[in-house]
Amino acid sequence: MRESRGLDDARLVREVRVRLDADIPKDRWPANIPAVAAVVDSGLELPPGVTFLVGENGSGKSTLVEAVAAAYGLGPEGGSVHSAHSTHGTESPLSSWISLVRQAGAPKWGFFLRAETMHGFYTFQDQLEGGHDFHTMSHGESFLAVAETYLDSPGFYCLDEPEAALSFSSTLAMIGVLDDLAANGSQILCATHSPVLASLPGATIYETGEHGIARRNWEDLDLVSNWKSYLNEPRRYLRHILDR
Repeated sequence: MRESRGLDDARLVREVRVRLDADIPKDRWPANIPAVAAVVDSGLELPPGVTFLVGENGSGKSTLVEAVAAAYGLGPEGGSVHSAHSTHGTESPLSSWISLVRQAGAPKWGFFLRAETMHGFYTFQDQLEGGHDFHTMSHGESFLAVAETYLDSPGFYCLDEPEAALSFSSTLAMIGVLDDLAANGSQILCATHSPVLASLPGATIYETGEHGIARRNWEDLDLVSNWKSYLNEPRRYLRHILDR
């Protein structure tokens, strides 16, 4: 998964690699997840711009994003660099097993947008002097407001299923946010179940699964073919689920 590095390589994070001193129980979670095992064994190159991780639930994509965010210094429950926000620690030990190959002198700014813990992050912000009151917004509006507030400067951004709160049109708006970030030199790592979000032109896509982790074209993703098949003929799927 390694790529050649030119002299003009401006990536903030070039590679995820395992620490030489890491004590990894390879028969236990999360090391026994094929995608995690592949990264532990071979590392993971992060290209410029936007990188999507797609795959089924439990395939390791969110575990990888969470670990990379923590290794960068972002709050594991969401937030910016050195964020102290925490409610209930559920993070895997993966972040302590890996290190990030980073560009010297690169911007230190970053943000982790994690769908499942955003309510706690909103409360944290509400309690800060001069903080933002995201609780007064709808779920989708608050997600876009967070993106517009914190995802606006060159930096390293990790997003875990940001489409969870977004309508179709809001997902399109999020594509615009990610494209603007890539244009200003930012680097984004995003786990997603959305074929719409993953369709961003120029993005790199890794698919996680029993095979481990592999680079894919958008049109070749199981995620895309499954949604196309379902929308074309939903009854073909529902007859196996609904007793009618």
